[in-house]
Amino acid sequence: MAADLLWDDVRELFDPDLMGSLPDACVPHTSVTDWQALLDLVVARGWRFEYSEGETILPLPTAAAILAREPNSECPALRVWPSAHMLMIFPFDTAEEIGFVLDLREIQGQERLDEFCRFFRAVGRHLGKPVLMDGEMGSPAEHPVLGFLTETDRVVVIDPPPAS
Repeated sequence: MAADLLWDDVRELFDPDLMGSLPDACVPHTSVTDWQALLDLVVARGWRFEYSEGETILPLPTAAAILAREPNSECPALRVWPSAHMLMIFPFDTAEEIGFVLDLREIQGQERLDEFCRFFRAVGRHLGKPVLMDGEMGSPAEHPVLGFLTETDRVVVIDPPPAS
């Protein structure tokens, strides 16, 4: 299978000095059902994960239980390692958007970029929704720079890389 993205074409989008090291990513327009589908995917794929509330590591509950927590409770988060080299952190902020952060320093070179694209494709295909990424201070749903798009069934550049 051909690579969705070629490192030489997108390296600027993964440059921590240009984009910030921790860009936001999201699946917009979601529900509790989509969050549960994400949890099911993580388990089904056998990706290493860790669920926590504040500093306390806990067994993974259902998405409905997580999202029904008291407003002033510790913020729950799911850490997912889709590969040994890459961590995605999903804070459970709202049912309406599955947001997560990733560390661009972990995505350097074609091999890691391919791993990143496989993760975005897996999530997007499983949910039937786009998975979008923007720079550290951006809003992925409003100004994505790249993402998995359901209509293309691949990860694509949405906006051109910033001028250097």
